[in-house]
Amino acid sequence: MTILNHFLPIVVAYLLGSIPTAVWVGRHFYNVDVRNEGSGNAGATNTIRVLGLKAGIPVMIVDVLKGYIAVVIAPVIFLFLSNEPISPYLVLASAAAVVLGHTFPIFAGFRGGKGVATLLGVGIGLFPAAAGVTVLIFATVFIITRYVSLSSITASICFPFLVIFVFHSPNHIFSVLAVAVAVFIPITHRKNIYRLINGTESKINFKKKN
Repeated sequence: MTILNHFLPIVVAYLLGSIPTAVWVGRHFYNVDVRNEGSGNAGATNTIRVLGLKAGIPVMIVDVLKGYIAVVIAPVIFLFLSNEPISPYLVLASAAAVVLGHTFPIFAGFRGGKGVATLLGVGIGLFPAAAGVTVLIFATVFIITRYVSLSSITASICFPFLVIFVFHSPNHIFSVLAVAVAVFIPITHRKNIYRLINGTESKINFKKKN
């Protein structure tokens, strides 16, 4: 029972993350695998780039919800199984699992997205105030530059400073998660950083796709 208590929230989080929203929307409604188009990324940004806002917005919403539900439902599952409060370490593990699921989804050949939207959902679930400011930072950079990658990287780097120094997270374990976000997002955007430096990164546009 102890093993089940600790592993079930993590497994559920990974399976939630593994829901390949962009892939399923592209295949079922447009007969397109977004991983073979545009940047090749199975995320909301590439879905917008390839299929337009009508497809991309629902993908973004579901991907955010995956992260949010994973960290909110983990304490519920643990409490149901053990009748005890969940450890913050287990919440941290569940947050990592849902992002890994999105990045390496078992339901889509382990070829997923970069985890930005799912991490936003995690942030909303654990640090709502900091997540809100992070969204404003993302939006500001995006409005100025039209680069989603630069906006994501900038917002992710600012995120731990907001959590630790502005909103003063009382839980050091969750502060570690916030720092991990600032490391993980730039790593998953390595190719984008290279293209930004070389001036070849694509700007997003909102042209309607047929």
